[in-house]
Amino acid sequence: MQSRRSRLTLYSMEANSEAEEPEEPANDIQWHPAFLEALQMELDEYRHALQFIPEHQLTTKPLRIDLVIIKKTADIPIRKNIAAIFRSVNILEYKSPGISLGVKGFYHAYAYACLYQSLNPVEMSGLTLTFVKSGYPRELIRHLEEERKYAVEETLPGIYSVKGDIVPIQIVDNRRLSEAENLWLKELDNLLGAEQIQRLTKEVERLGNAARLKAYLHVIAQANPKSLQEAYEMSDIALTLDKVLEEVGFTARMEAKAEARGGEERAVEIARNMLNSGFSAEQTAALSGLDVERVKGLAR
Repeated sequence: MQSRRSRLTLYSMEANSEAEEPEEPANDIQWHPAFLEALQMELDEYRHALQFIPEHQLTTKPLRIDLVIIKKTADIPIRKNIAAIFRSVNILEYKSPGISLGVKGFYHAYAYACLYQSLNPVEMSGLTLTFVKSGYPRELIRHLEEERKYAVEETLPGIYSVKGDIVPIQIVDNRRLSEAENLWLKELDNLLGAEQIQRLTKEVERLGNAARLKAYLHVIAQANPKSLQEAYEMSDIALTLDKVLEEVGFTARMEAKAEARGGEERAVEIARNMLNSGFSAEQTAALSGLDVERVKGLAR
């Protein structure tokens, strides 16, 4: 059984390995499956009336919408702030933290809505378009107001209604959403504090549905390593956090990665010793299991 400190080290090692990726480290974190799970939790009360279709493929070519939500029963009202505009077909475009939602991204998704309508028996007035982003897309909203002459109004905290088009459009800044109303979407972020992770973990444990939120919890753990460690050190949450992470396989995954890294480090150390003892690069590679080019790099 590993100690809490050793497990914290594993989480930290995983976070560091993600941070070393060039330019856009967030790309290695699979935000979109987590977004799907967050939306399903937000709309759990209406799951019987909705059909969730992630990465909906429009044509035989690789044109995919992040998420399409089909309202299966027209006469069931969806009384949820993020879904108040929903009609029969609802197209959602999600931008993960650190990825901007600009003018091009808006028209890209709008084109998807038009293409969807042309390929399916639905009127444009029966579609809605929702953009979800961590942060306020200032440049896009300026463009919509000044260039398209749309009216953009924050009708509820974090929910911006865009009026002036035949298609109902909204932009959701998940960081401004109400935690009481939208826990899952609001906490789908890389800027969580230890207290937020603590509240989230307790809610997952209360509901007993950690397995259902596997992708979501993996993302939260990967994207918030420092806060995860701080939450882990809180005596009233450590055991619960342990149970939740182990239930979704996060701990085992980190242990396997750490073991693999440790094995590679030992192989590199052996290879260096062999080279210093006069072994050729080819002999060293054969005995250490490392690639010849890697061994030659150690010799330089």
